[in-house]
Amino acid sequence: MKITKKETEALTYLLTVEIERAEANEKKDKQLKEYRKKAELRGFRKGMAPMGLIEKMYGPAALNDAVNSLISDGINNYINEQKLDLIGEPIPADELQKEFDIEKDTKFEFVYEMGLRPAVDVVFDKKDKVINYDIKVTPDALEQYKSDMLRQFGNLEDVAKSGDEDFLIVDLEQGEKRVEKAYITLKGMDAKIKKQFLGKKVGDSFDVDTVKAFPNDADRASLLRIKKDEFDASNPIYKLTVKEVKSFVPAKESQELYDRMFGKDKVKDSAGFEKALEERLKADYATQSDFRLRRDIIDYAVKKAGLALPENFLKKWLFRVNEEKFTMEQIEREFPLFLQDFRWQLITKKIFDDQKMKITKEDMLNVAKEMTATQFAMYGMGSLPEDMLKQYAEQMLSDQKQVSRVFEKCEENKVLAHLKEAITIDNKSITQDELAKINEKAAKAADKEAAKAEKSAKTEKKSTAKKATKKSE
Repeated sequence: MKITKKETEALTYLLTVEIERAEANEKKDKQLKEYRKKAELRGFRKGMAPMGLIEKMYGPAALNDAVNSLISDGINNYINEQKLDLIGEPIPADELQKEFDIEKDTKFEFVYEMGLRPAVDVVFDKKDKVINYDIKVTPDALEQYKSDMLRQFGNLEDVAKSGDEDFLIVDLEQGEKRVEKAYITLKGMDAKIKKQFLGKKVGDSFDVDTVKAFPNDADRASLLRIKKDEFDASNPIYKLTVKEVKSFVPAKESQELYDRMFGKDKVKDSAGFEKALEERLKADYATQSDFRLRRDIIDYAVKKAGLALPENFLKKWLFRVNEEKFTMEQIEREFPLFLQDFRWQLITKKIFDDQKMKITKEDMLNVAKEMTATQFAMYGMGSLPEDMLKQYAEQMLSDQKQVSRVFEKCEENKVLAHLKEAITIDNKSITQDELAKINEKAAKAADKEAAKAEKSAKTEKKSTAKKATKKSE
């Protein structure tokens, strides 16, 4: 076997693997002998069938397996001998692969493409500066937060007439068809459509065109409790009768509310309520601020390191390793974000190893608890008891896939903590609205970069197709 390596572009190489038929035949023969030992063929004792018959039955498959085995072992040995630090694994270079006849040719040649990881050589010190946005709690922000919390803990109550953001519970009739106690939400409804639902009282009846009033097929089907394809668009008029009119009323301050929000007897009066809300808002702001700081440190580190990557190879590798679940256009669209994350992973590993960092079971449990708390908070459960939080975290750590996620998070946390100490963090006081604008600007920049990459990919695809057409002509 002969393996040669040729650089095609930065950090991208072609591996050409040449296998002599004699070498393949030797391995094939060994495999056929193994087949013979296990073969149970009619008319022959086990393991005693003629080799000619075994060759006829299994020869092509055995040769194919022998060649694949030689390629795999040869490439792995070559990588280890050359001490190559690969990204992923080598992939067949289909466009460069020459045709051959595995039954007749005396030599087989296979071409693979591989990408190498770049060397990470970057040092961070106090000359490196990143801004930490310290969000201040303003009176207006606290008042809005209080209003939001009271609405969050509010209830639906009966009202005399329907208003702009109210709910109607109605019966719908069309001939023998009848739907009882269907919910209609007025908030968010188109202003022109909403007019016929405003000012309605219990007992009011009127005809409604369900196509005009509920233009979304799924919403209409849900209201009428039918499948989308069961709706008769030629007969959309239903008689609507109002059964209940409800309005969402914010909660009022009371000891019961204080206990629901903060725990029994933690808050006892309006002044304590204001203080507790302010502390919770500060904690929320601190989370937002920390998230922005983490992103900015990562962006700064990636930009400073300036790591070149074998981008064309990576796109092909992602396409293949995902078993063609994504189109190349989809990969191109997400590729800038992937490159950012991949570069950060390389930097993280370098710092983690250089600083001889370790991750303990306690680190894993604490991060699992944080991740669990975040998941429950998304469903409005912001304060789980410690024993329940620990139970769910331990359950997470029993899943190997989750363990990998938790470990990566632990690794990143330690590296970010190190960088926060190594570099200069400049604090800047801003409002939550100002931070929202910063986040929006960052999101737009990311979207612009993704659109640019996608456009570039389309242009390159057209250019490649054009060249291929000219070549065929």
